[in-house]
Amino acid sequence: MKLFLAQFRRDLLLAVRSRSDAANPVVFFILTTSVLGLGTDSDLGPGVIWVLALFANVLAVEGVFERDHEEGTLEQLMVHARPLFPAVLGKLAAHWAVSGLPVAILSPLVAFVLYGSTTGIPVLVASLLVGTPTLTLLGAIGAALTIATGRGGLLVAILVLPFYVPVLIFGASASAAAMTGEPFDFALLALGALLTASITAAPFAVGKALAISQEH
Repeated sequence: MKLFLAQFRRDLLLAVRSRSDAANPVVFFILTTSVLGLGTDSDLGPGVIWVLALFANVLAVEGVFERDHEEGTLEQLMVHARPLFPAVLGKLAAHWAVSGLPVAILSPLVAFVLYGSTTGIPVLVASLLVGTPTLTLLGAIGAALTIATGRGGLLVAILVLPFYVPVLIFGASASAAAMTGEPFDFALLALGALLTASITAAPFAVGKALAISQEH
């Protein structure tokens, strides 16, 4: 627990200090939804917000290990952090706190701009609060695999896209069901199951991917 908190505090402080890097995904999310809101129609569903949240995540997660790799602290983390699981989890939690959490917090405003209604907004926020950490955990695996190549972005998205799809489907389904008054419990439970599985397995996968990248 101490290792998790120490890594979380360190990465959170670094993210706050480099405000431009932390703000880029959030700015992208706000600007894109604002442009859509200028000429949107009622046929646009909450899946649009989820797709934009996914793109914002891809934009953010490609740099999750970049600074540490350039400064050489990533190799020190691999050597000295024992066990590696809490350190990786702390790093990813801090990354989500400055990239995924703001998206979830801003989603009510975005939904109101797009649809002019508050119906289903609590479920939309809940789905994003559960789903965006899963996107971060899965995206970090792709970022770890590509860190040594210096090619992130699209390559990360291609690597993890098959794993993103279920999160996107259940997140959009829960939000759409809430807006139309249909049952949404199963979709939220599925998101919770995906998050639990990701928290359990993704840090180990990230650790293995980082080890492979450091060898090359």
